[in-house]
Amino acid sequence: MTRQHGLEPPGTYVFDGPTSRRGHRMNKLFMSLREETARREFLAGEAAYCARFALSGPQTEAVLRRDWQAMLDLGGSIFFLYKLAMMDGLSMQYLGGVFTGMTEAEFKAAMLAGGRTDV
Repeated sequence: MTRQHGLEPPGTYVFDGPTSRRGHRMNKLFMSLREETARREFLAGEAAYCARFALSGPQTEAVLRRDWQAMLDLGGSIFFLYKLAMMDGLSMQYLGGVFTGMTEAEFKAAMLAGGRTDV
């Protein structure tokens, strides 16, 4: 888990070398989703597509359940996970809400008001 305590704001995630290595295969899968053919193959058999990238069991489970926090904890980069979120019709604001414990609407409102004030 890459949650770094003692950083400002608390709960900040650092995507460092070890995190990058841990999530490399999963992030490669996410990046592949830039291609239409890959998106079709993924949707035709998500578990098989995960196996093709040799994801670990927990990574595969997180992708299949769309457990965004687990994907981040398992080495996913927010910039890469967003490729999967877009396939599901989800916005970056939706993910921001997931990672901050807010709804998408609450997160959007907080950003429009100048950012979060609860940290």
